[in-house]
Amino acid sequence: MPQVPQTFFDALAVRTWCGLALRALGRAREEIDAINVYPVADGDTGTNLYLTMESAVAAVEAVFDGHGTLTERKPPLADAARAMAHGALIGARGNSGTILAQLLRGMAQVLAADGETAHTDGEGLRLALRRAADSARHAVAHPVEGTVLSVASAAADAADGTDGDCGTVARAAYEGACAALAATPGQLAVLERAGVVDAGGRGLVAVLAALVETFTGEVPVFMVLEAHARVEAVLDSGAPEVTPCGGDGPAFEVIYLLEADDSAVTRLRQRLDALGDSLVVVGGDGLWNVHVHVDDAGAAVEAGVEAGRPYRIRITHFGLGDVHTTGAERPPRERAQRAVVAVVPGEGLAGLYGEAGATTVLARPGEPPASGELVAAVRRAHAREVVLLPNDAELRHTAAAAAEQARAEGIRVALIPTRSAVQGIAALAVHEPERRFDEDVVSMTSAAGATRYAEVAVAERQSWTMAGICQAGDVLGLVDGDVAVIGADVTATARAVLDRMLAAGGELVTLVLGDEAPVSVADILEIHVRESYLAVDTVVYRGGRQGALLLIGVE
Repeated sequence: MPQVPQTFFDALAVRTWCGLALRALGRAREEIDAINVYPVADGDTGTNLYLTMESAVAAVEAVFDGHGTLTERKPPLADAARAMAHGALIGARGNSGTILAQLLRGMAQVLAADGETAHTDGEGLRLALRRAADSARHAVAHPVEGTVLSVASAAADAADGTDGDCGTVARAAYEGACAALAATPGQLAVLERAGVVDAGGRGLVAVLAALVETFTGEVPVFMVLEAHARVEAVLDSGAPEVTPCGGDGPAFEVIYLLEADDSAVTRLRQRLDALGDSLVVVGGDGLWNVHVHVDDAGAAVEAGVEAGRPYRIRITHFGLGDVHTTGAERPPRERAQRAVVAVVPGEGLAGLYGEAGATTVLARPGEPPASGELVAAVRRAHAREVVLLPNDAELRHTAAAAAEQARAEGIRVALIPTRSAVQGIAALAVHEPERRFDEDVVSMTSAAGATRYAEVAVAERQSWTMAGICQAGDVLGLVDGDVAVIGADVTATARAVLDRMLAAGGELVTLVLGDEAPVSVADILEIHVRESYLAVDTVVYRGGRQGALLLIGVE
């Protein structure tokens, strides 16, 4: 269906653009991954751009949800633009995603400059594109021509020389970006040797094409025939011949969010620049996304600790011998018939699920996985049939989107709507790969559905609940997702929750302890069950840093 064009750059245009950009990056993801040779040939630029934009889309949608669905209640442009930038910042992945986040932040600084403005026109879009290009270049410690920075600057230059509405400006920026992308192999030797254009620049072209579609309703044809021919040649021939990642360059990619003031970040930039390369620090107003390639990952994290409070830390080792980066051939690994992919809230449960043969996706507290991460895990499982366990009611739509994408790739996927990791444990316990797929799924679904779940957590703020008003610091006992008990003591609250659950019967109690739970709580609850409920067994697992103090399952 053709896109209904937006006249001005308002909140709805931000929402439309983000959605179209996500769709465009989804279509181009594999192509972009295939030509990723700079700064590290790790074949994930397209995926990182997609995940970054997916986070931006989620943040914008949350703003719209908060303002209702009626047109007259749509959010101000400033709110939507800031949400787009913040979502991209906290979800940025890899070098390319971090730069994309700064591009969006630069645009948002212009779009949100006057918080009362309902929309902006072509002139505002020109200014936003210029701020985006300049701020992205400033965020990179050592800008290199022939990269996405060159493409962004060319887009802004082309827009600067154009008069007209948003559609006219967007098209000029897109055409300028296409021309700059075609020129990247002549600017960067590694691209010329590999016979490809810059992967990050290719991703930006897709994002700008979505901008054109937003304001014109038309999908522009990828204009750089020479660049397109290069891409097609690479995809037809296999992998570009490039130096393997992890060779002469740093061994680790380190990314984290950082809460710190400007002066501390200035010192951090200097410290990290001395430790490694590919340094990109984006953000502002006390929140930053830090990306760097180093040999000493610990030192990079320690530098963040000295500057402020780092969190959501990701450390990736650039492994050697990857067929994509070396161009070498090796026999393809045979697909397994069936696999289980599960989202787990802590390192302890990840180990438990892994021992049971599942491929896991770690959901850190406050950091739910995106659909792209679930799709990547399904691919990593390398099976013809996959059972997907989201283990969180809030992930049902994300998991459904991931399952649909995997099915489009020819993988048979069954989504079991598990709402807690303890339901996933129950499902995994009856999993039998030798059974027919449908029978296995029915058995696992039945086991999960027969498991009531609960958790004990600490309230972060005052709020209304099903059990009354809670205060920050209160201990909450949630049964099947609703607050059932409000207490002051972790052990007493957990015991009250157990009694409520076992009042309806049960044969097995599963306890999963978080790192911050009292050491004695498991022993006390186990004794309580043994003395109060005949023929009910208890099993205890360590979940690690899982968010909740305690997860409880009753089968």
